[in-house]
Amino acid sequence: MTEGRHEDPREEAAARGAAASDAPDDGSEETAKDVADAFDSRSSEVPGDAPDGARDEIAQYREHLQRLQAEFENYRKRVLREQTQAVDLAARPVFSRLLEVVDDFELALMHAQDRPDYDRFLHGVELVYAKLLDVLRSEGLERIEAEGKPFDPEYHEALMQSGEGDGEQRVADVLRPGYTLKGRVLRPAGVRVERQ
Repeated sequence: MTEGRHEDPREEAAARGAAASDAPDDGSEETAKDVADAFDSRSSEVPGDAPDGARDEIAQYREHLQRLQAEFENYRKRVLREQTQAVDLAARPVFSRLLEVVDDFELALMHAQDRPDYDRFLHGVELVYAKLLDVLRSEGLERIEAEGKPFDPEYHEALMQSGEGDGEQRVADVLRPGYTLKGRVLRPAGVRVERQ
């Protein structure tokens, strides 16, 4: 056998580990498995007259790598679970505030059934509507101001078009309000476009 064939398994594992640290992070668990497999394959190539200390050392390194692989897998699962919980909990405050609006709607409907007074009912609904808009605004929802503005396909969706001119397209009417959420378009405003 050639001299290069009997490299120290520790050196080979270190070389593979260095190569793995330069590689993209998407196959980390495979790299640990590959290094452990390298120790397995090299341990079978250790001559029968090799000292027991070398075999013991290989076994220790292999065991250590397996333990690291298991710890990494547990860490990956824990991070995934925590991220899922964080997404679920992020909506909780919004829903909590929206439940207050639902309660107010239920009260308004209950009072409307007991004493049908249109003016008071309308005033109650206006208050609940204002509260709902306040909750949504505090979460970053903003209405797109469109009427009279130049047509912008990023913020406006042309549902109708009128006018025969060749000039600039302007928004004549808003048929459906549009909204942005934290600066990004959630729904474009549905508009009637007029050429001037």
